[in-house]
Order: sequence, then C-alpha cells, then structure tokens
Amino acid sequence: MPTADIDGIETHYEVTGDGPPLLMYAPGGFDAQISKWSDLGVYKRIKLLDHLPQHFTCILFDRRENGRSGGRVERITWDHYVAQGAGLLDHLGIDRAHLMGGCMGCSPVAAFAVRHPARVLSMVLYWPVGGANYRISSHQRFARHLAFAEENGLQAVVDLVRSHDKNFSADPRGGPWGQPIRNSDDFAKAYAALDLPRYLLTARGMMEGLFDRDTAPGAMPEDLMQLDVPALIVPGADGFHATSAARYFQECLKGSEYWDVPPDEQTEEAAPPRVLDFLTSVGA
Repeated sequence: MPTADIDGIETHYEVTGDGPPLLMYAPGGFDAQISKWSDLGVYKRIKLLDHLPQHFTCILFDRRENGRSGGRVERITWDHYVAQGAGLLDHLGIDRAHLMGGCMGCSPVAAFAVRHPARVLSMVLYWPVGGANYRISSHQRFARHLAFAEENGLQAVVDLVRSHDKNFSADPRGGPWGQPIRNSDDFAKAYAALDLPRYLLTARGMMEGLFDRDTAPGAMPEDLMQLDVPALIVPGADGFHATSAARYFQECLKGSEYWDVPPDEQTEEAAPPRVLDFLTSVGA
C-alpha cells in the first residue's frame, strides 16, 4: 500500500478503479481504515467496492490515528480530517473529486465541502453518525480514557493498548491515539513522555469540539445551508446513526437527494446502483 506524507503525518492509501475520482472517508468511528468498507456492518453487506471501481477511481485511505496511518497528539478537529483528505488529493494531483463518507466519515465529508466547495463535485453521506445517544456515548468514551490516564499516567495507557488489539470503541481506556502507539515505538515513547495535565486538556478539547451537538457533527448548519453541492443521503437507524442525523443533512443541504429506505432493504442489489445512479447523474 502506498503512503503519502501529509502535514508530517504518514497516510496509507489505495487507489482502485477507473473513471472520475471518488475520495472515500472510511466508516468505523475511531477505527476508520480501508478494510472497513469491506468488512463492517452494512458496508460488508452492500459490497460497494465490488461495484464503484468499475465506474470511478476510488481513493481509499486510513484516516489519521487509524489503521496503518500515523498520528499526532493535538486537539483534533474535523478540519484536521479535511486537511488529510485534501492533502491526499493534492498528492495525487487531483483538483476536484466526488466525496463519499460512511458512518463517522460523513462528518469530515460535510466539513470538506464547507471548507473547499470548489473541489467537491458531489457528496454521498452513507449512514451519518449523530443523535443524542451518539453524543452522550462519545463523551462517555472520552471520559473513561481521561479518567484512566489521569489516575494511571500515560505510560499505563501505552502498556494497556499494547496488551491487546482493541480499538478506542472496544476499550475506551486506550484513547484515540491507541493505534499510532501500536504502530510506532517512537510515537509510543513520545506519547508516554507528554505532560499529563496538558494532554488531558488536549483530549478533552478534542472531545468537546468533535461531539458538540445532538445532530450530525462536522459542519455548522448555517454553512451547510449555503452550499451548492449535490448530495445523496442514506439514513441509518440505530443508536450511533440516528435517522434524525440523516434528516438533519437533508434539511440543511438544499436540493439533496434522500434515499428513504430502511437499513434491511439496503442490499447489494439496491445500494450500489442507487449510489452509482447519483454519482453518474452529477458527472465530472
């Protein structure tokens, strides 16, 4: 798998297929890596990567702090994820692209369109995260990590995450930098040496900034309402992907298409053709 240095952070990516470029922000929450398009939940069932590359050049990547990509301890915002995607397009010499996000990947897609509207041909927002339960559970996850780090220190965090392969969702005590700790001895050593009080403020600020509302996070509604970017919205319907989050995007994105189909009817026979119909109707 090739890599690109984007703002000093190594990004692992893959390009597959042929046609107009489609930048894909992976699903999986804080385990957002290329493989999730094929082995996670609804995405495993609908098999998008068996269909989209036949018509589009699919640009897949491990989001920073996930998979084989690197990371950096800082107060990460949605704009940091936008910068990674935009930097990858720059690395590949691509000016404009379609964007697709799954799950938590929908939030940086929306933020990308707000930050760089001229670079976005269209957006596909598949099962956007959001809802009161999502915000509350996200805060609880960070709270467990903050409590563990404050009580035991950052070396204990390093020891914990290197004792298993669970991600931030499966074991919140390990925090959002667990995968870079596993990937790099140098990162782990530098992480353990960080000033603990400053680290706790950084992680708390990250939590407050990313999960600040009971609708779909990522971009302010006032900014979304000013966009003129074609969008297809596909709703989820569970505690992390509230249907209200998808409806929120529909409300804010004028002229958007809302595929009003329950999750159990989102099959391989139905979903890829619907996404392809939308993308091809927009053109390049």
